[in-house]
Amino acid sequence: MRVQVYVYDLTRGMAATLSPMLLGTPIEGVWHTGVVLDGQEEIFFGYGIQRTRAGTTMFGQPHHIIDVGTSEVDPAMLNELLADIAPRFRPQDYSLLTHNCNHFSNELVQLLTGERVPDYIISQAQVIFNTPFGESIMPMVDQLRQASQEPYAYRFDRSHYATDLQQQYAHLEPGQEDESAAVAVAGRIVARRVMGKLAFLSLRDDSGQLQIYVDKSRLEAGQPGGFGQLKNLLDIGDIVGAKGSVKRTEKGEISVVASELGVLTKSLLPLPDKWHGLADVEKRYRQRYLDLIVSDETRATFRARSKVISAIRRHLEDQGFLEVETPVLEAVAGGADARPFVTYHNALGRPFTLRIATELHLKRMVVGGFERVFELGRVFCNEGVSSRHKPEFTSVEVYNGANHIKGTDKCKVIRNKGVSSRHNPEFTSVEIYNDANHVFRNEGVSSRHNPEFTSVEIYQAYADYSDMMDLTEALLRTAAQAVTGQQAISYQGIDIDLAQPFRRVSMNQLVLDATGLDVMGTWGPGGSAEGQLEEARAAALEAVTRCCSKDEARKASAKVRGAGSIGVLLNELFEATAEAGLVQPTFVMEHPVEISPLSKPHRSKPGVTERFELFVTGRELANAFSELTDPIEQRTRFEAQYASHKAAVDAAAAAAAAAQAAGAANGDGSSSDGAAGQQQQVDPDDLPYEVEVDYDFITALEYGMPPCGGLGIGVDRLVMLLTDSPSIRDVIAFPAMK
Repeated sequence: MRVQVYVYDLTRGMAATLSPMLLGTPIEGVWHTGVVLDGQEEIFFGYGIQRTRAGTTMFGQPHHIIDVGTSEVDPAMLNELLADIAPRFRPQDYSLLTHNCNHFSNELVQLLTGERVPDYIISQAQVIFNTPFGESIMPMVDQLRQASQEPYAYRFDRSHYATDLQQQYAHLEPGQEDESAAVAVAGRIVARRVMGKLAFLSLRDDSGQLQIYVDKSRLEAGQPGGFGQLKNLLDIGDIVGAKGSVKRTEKGEISVVASELGVLTKSLLPLPDKWHGLADVEKRYRQRYLDLIVSDETRATFRARSKVISAIRRHLEDQGFLEVETPVLEAVAGGADARPFVTYHNALGRPFTLRIATELHLKRMVVGGFERVFELGRVFCNEGVSSRHKPEFTSVEVYNGANHIKGTDKCKVIRNKGVSSRHNPEFTSVEIYNDANHVFRNEGVSSRHNPEFTSVEIYQAYADYSDMMDLTEALLRTAAQAVTGQQAISYQGIDIDLAQPFRRVSMNQLVLDATGLDVMGTWGPGGSAEGQLEEARAAALEAVTRCCSKDEARKASAKVRGAGSIGVLLNELFEATAEAGLVQPTFVMEHPVEISPLSKPHRSKPGVTERFELFVTGRELANAFSELTDPIEQRTRFEAQYASHKAAVDAAAAAAAAAQAAGAANGDGSSSDGAAGQQQQVDPDDLPYEVEVDYDFITALEYGMPPCGGLGIGVDRLVMLLTDSPSIRDVIAFPAMK
């Protein structure tokens, strides 16, 4: 028997005429449903069970038709089903007609096919009549308690997970039952089908899905009235526990034959329907718990994320690295050039920032004698949010040392309370849930960027950036093998080969290939036109106009004009013309000194450093240096960075003051030259901000840090790559949302 749902628009047909008289107000945008069998007879619930010829009810022609599935229910059994469920929709009130019709249709469809009427049909009636689905469930909660069943149980002794049970009893033949088996399973009902004196429930737990086979006589032998409770009080979405023997049905499905069945948690809200899923992307991120319930793909993504983090940790520990923890609250934000989140410590009476990197404290550990160290942690960045970037992210930072530890995952907890010998506002909490620590940057949100993100930073004494390249390749291959079982992967339809040695090329060479400009060879130290910044800018503007789209050229031109040195100019050209084309794994080496304040100068090439960034599919995944260990040079670079930021802040303040003065002179708050308007249109991420010099870190270097290679890998982007996820929000369980 073919089962369909006919959907009628109540703003058309006779209902539109009668509703003002019966309700005192017109019906607007409400849908009524009926269940149609074999395209002929329609069944719906008005003031009682109504039967009519399909498509000819008082509501006019169907607005649309939904094919749900097929059923083997015979006419006699159908009448029994209707008699069972009709009492659940009384007493009647005309204002609840559509509500009752839609929920009746949902109930009948589940009984016939085990499927559901799409949620958007049910919700349409809820909005108009303000009768939430939960209100119709509350009587069931009371009935369960009246039957001495607690609808929100305290515990349940489970003997098997679904997958384990299926494997253990895989030897059973179709129709064969192991009556000596006594198993107990628990999980959420995701499908439900009642056929006379039999019922079939699809139960899903953390491992997979399993069928519960319910025979009325066998269930009620030990649980009188249990089958009636199943029919009337059990819904899709409920969490249940079942005990019984194990059988392979005639159709070959391993099932638990229930001798006991009870509700462990009664669900008050309906799950999204099977066919449409959770189609609202925004809701998927805001209500991730609902996304996890209904989406196998989402659950697989977060299992893969856990595997990536575990694989990185195991690989580093096997190489003798020691995992350490560094502060999340910092007096001075350092280790990166990014806008931090700022907070205030009440007890100490001073401002703090959330860390933008774990680097400087890890290097202090190296100074202290730990030669191989790393931290998997959250980093926070108060800047733009994109599909590749989140203001809070998880990073791994590695600094190479000879010791290692293995232990429970830990996370930082921060409370704004007093400081004492027994209490620190930032402390480590051991959780059952596996979560690496985080780093925070006060930046915006997009499909590539989230203000809170995960990184791993790694530091290795007596090594340089070439050793870090080897380590990076090994870590990515280990992670890929753990998640996909191979080192050749596909991302958004593009094949990526992680097994081959990664390409190694200088930033200047990539710009030369993309634009024809040899920036460092011409305008860099020792070049034929050394230091001719204006000439270099002019050539760069022509190149971006020629090589970029109109919109990209407009954005890049503004940055080129603002470049204060040849090195910064080279980086702007690279980002505008070469970065997006780096699809296969590529180490981009030899970054300019001006944008690499923590890395050693290149030992043979002036103006650049021993630094690399790894790009895959046009996205940066890793960043590494031969770490700067000269305290005098480090002080010089920090102070130059401080002066540059302060000058930018002062210039912006002066421009804002001039615009305000011009507006005051015009008498209407606006300036004649549009400067004020331009000021208002500046992207917040482009506004300058001040930085501080971490003089304590310089003091640490003055005690002496051994030669060191340092590496940072963005874990979120790596998980995106290995799970074929287009947005960073897809790989973060609870991303930042507006």
